[in-house]
Amino acid sequence: MTHIFSRRMLCITGAVLSVAGAAPFATMAQAADTIKLGIVAPMSGPNARYGAFSMHGAELAVKDINAAGGVNGMKIELFNADSQGTPVEGVSATRRLIDQDGVDFVIGDVSSSVTLAMQPVAEDAQVLLLNAASSNPKITYQAGVGGFKWTYRNYPTDENRALIVAKYAAEQRGFTKFAVLSVDSDYGRSAITFTKKYLPDFKGQILSEDYYKEGEVDFRSVLAKIRDNGAQAIIYYGLADTTPILARQMIELGMAGKVTLIGNGEFNTEKTIKAAPSALEGAVEAAAWLPQFDSPASKAFVEKFTTSYKEAPNNHAYVHWDTVNLLAAAIKQAGSADKTKVRDALSKIKYKSPVGEVTFDDHNQARLPMILLQIEKGVPSIKGAYTADIQYPAK
Repeated sequence: MTHIFSRRMLCITGAVLSVAGAAPFATMAQAADTIKLGIVAPMSGPNARYGAFSMHGAELAVKDINAAGGVNGMKIELFNADSQGTPVEGVSATRRLIDQDGVDFVIGDVSSSVTLAMQPVAEDAQVLLLNAASSNPKITYQAGVGGFKWTYRNYPTDENRALIVAKYAAEQRGFTKFAVLSVDSDYGRSAITFTKKYLPDFKGQILSEDYYKEGEVDFRSVLAKIRDNGAQAIIYYGLADTTPILARQMIELGMAGKVTLIGNGEFNTEKTIKAAPSALEGAVEAAAWLPQFDSPASKAFVEKFTTSYKEAPNNHAYVHWDTVNLLAAAIKQAGSADKTKVRDALSKIKYKSPVGEVTFDDHNQARLPMILLQIEKGVPSIKGAYTADIQYPAK
C-alpha cells in the first residue's frame, strides 16, 4: 500500500538555524516530486466492500505507475478518507483530504449521493474531482457547462444503462411487462426514472414499483406480489450483497426461470451466480466493465489484481484502477501536475482504456461503451459493447 506519510519532527538547534533559509527550497523540491491523490470511498458501513475494492484498484495502479518511474518523473502519493457511504461523512472526508493532506486530485465516491455532495466542496477549493463509480446523471448535468468546472466522470450514467438494458430486454428478449424492485437511494431511484423515460419507446409497461432499504433482507412479500401480477422481468438496480439474498428468495417462491432479473446488481460474479444459479439464469446486466472482457489490457489487469489480492476484481476495482491511469495520462499530456493544466488536458484527452477510447463531452462526462451481458448456463455471456449518447435537459 502507498499510504505512507513522512512527517518528521525537526529539532531546531543553533547548528541548523544557520541553514534555515534553505528549508523552504527543500520543501518545494519535495512537493514538486509528489502528486498527491485522495480517494474518498466507503471504508466502513454497509458499502465497505465496495470501498475495499476501490482502494485496491487505485493502489495497484499507483504501485505500477510509481514502479515505472512515476508520471513525468513524479511519484503518486495516495491518501484515503472514509465516506461511510453518507453525504455528510463524504463532505468531511473530502475536506480533510484537501485541507489536511493537501491533495490536488480526488477520486470518489461510490455512492451518487456522496459524489453530489462532494462537487461544491471540490469546486470551492478548485480541486479536480474525478468520479469513477457513481452513476446518477445529475452529477454531469451540473458539471462542465452545467456549472461545476472541476468535476469529471469516467463512468457511464444511469441514463446510459437504463436505455441499453431496456432496449435489449424488449428487442432481444421480448419483454413488455416489468416490475420494479430497486434500492431506495439516489442510484436506485434515478435508474428507474430513466427506465420509465425509455420503456414506452419499446411498448414496455411497469406493473408494480417497490424500493428496499440498505440492509433489508426479507423480500418475500414483494416477490409474491410480483409473481402474481404477471411481470416477465424484475428491473433491479441494487446492491451486490443483496442480489444473492433476493435470488434465493425467488427460488423459494417458485419464480426462478419464470421471472428474469434485469438491470445492475453484479449478476455476473461467480459468488452471486453460485448462490442461486437457477434464479440468475437469463439475467441481463449492463456494466462499465467485466472480468471476462476480452482485451489484452483487461486480462492483464485481472491477472495482476488476482495475484496481488488473492481474489478476482469487481467493477469497482477496475474503474478506480482505470481512473488513476486516466489521471496519470492527463498529467503526462499536460506536462505538469498543475491542476488547471491537468483539467484542460482531460477535456481534450483521447485515452485508450482496456474497454475502448475515452473522450469527454462539454459536461465533463466520459464517452465510453458499456458491456451488456446475459447469464447463460451459469456463465456470463457478453453480448457486445454498446454506447448511448446522453440527452441533457434543455438549458
